Order: sequence, then structure tokens, then C-alpha cells
Amino acid sequence: MDGPALALLELSSVARGIVTVDAMVKRASVEVRDARSVSPGRYLVRVAGGVGEVEEAWRAGLQAADVALLDEVFLPNPHPALLALLEGRPQAAPIDAVGLVECYTSASAVRAADATAKAVEIALTRLELGNGLGGKGWFLFTGALHEVEAGLSAAAEAVREGMLLTTECIARPHPDTGPIL
Repeated sequence: MDGPALALLELSSVARGIVTVDAMVKRASVEVRDARSVSPGRYLVRVAGGVGEVEEAWRAGLQAADVALLDEVFLPNPHPALLALLEGRPQAAPIDAVGLVECYTSASAVRAADATAKAVEIALTRLELGNGLGGKGWFLFTGALHEVEAGLSAAAEAVREGMLLTTECIARPHPDTGPIL
């Protein structure tokens, strides 16, 4: 089931995360796109489908997660570039400038990436969620310098208070940094 909507919940407990997935799919017909443990002992679940179905599953997930909920995001109309990146299909684009956004949670990184892609003309090129990051999430995007700077502002505004670790801009990155970008 491919739909325009997505929801992501991030929990502090693996066991409660699995219970939450069960509650979500029992409540509404959604597709579980990702459900896994991430460091340090957290659990991520991402579902997709029609707006109404995803909203119902998201609400059921919030209720089931209870106090184990660390962060969440419900996007009724996520940017297509974000959906592609979540499915492992980054955008290719020339690199004039690079924007990097690092958040304390994966859900915050997804929320910020969506806001950035909707606000400015950039290419989302990398998104890392949870594993090996102490539960944090970060993303990278490229574009013209003025677009990247505006994108960093949009990302910062989209993240809930206390969830943004840092934003960085690299103007005209050195060619040797290409493999890590």
C-alpha cells in the first residue's frame, strides 16, 4: 500500500515498540515500512498509507507507546524527496553548498527534512536514523548557497524545542569530501 502519508514513532523501549506496532496495524490498514531497534535500546516504527489510515494508526501508536514515547511525527503529505530518501533513493544533484542538520531524535530529523524540502529548492541526499548515533538522526542536503541557508532555517523552525543539536553549512565543499557527502 503506497500512500501519501507517513508516521514515525520513536520509543525508549524495544518491547513497548513491538507492542506499539501491533496496536497500530490492528487499528488501521497501513504498511509497516520500518520497525526496528536502534541504539541505544530505542525502537523506531514507520508506517505509510492513506492519510486517514495513517492518522488512525499514529493515534493508536501514541496511546500504546504511552510513557515510552520519545518523539513522533505524522506527515499527511510528506515531500516526495523525503519518501524517496527513506526508501533508500537519494536525490543526485550538483554540490554548490551542503546543509547538515543533526537532531536528538530520528523523528525530529524526519520532520526537519520534510520542512526543508518543502521550503526551498534543494536535493535531500542523505538521512541517518538511530543506529550508531546514540539514537540521534541527521540529514544532509545540497543546493545553491542561499537555498541551503534558508533550508537550515526552515529545518530549525520545524524541530521541537530542545530537539535540535546543530545545523551546519559548507559553502563550496572540497572535492575530497565528496565520498562522505
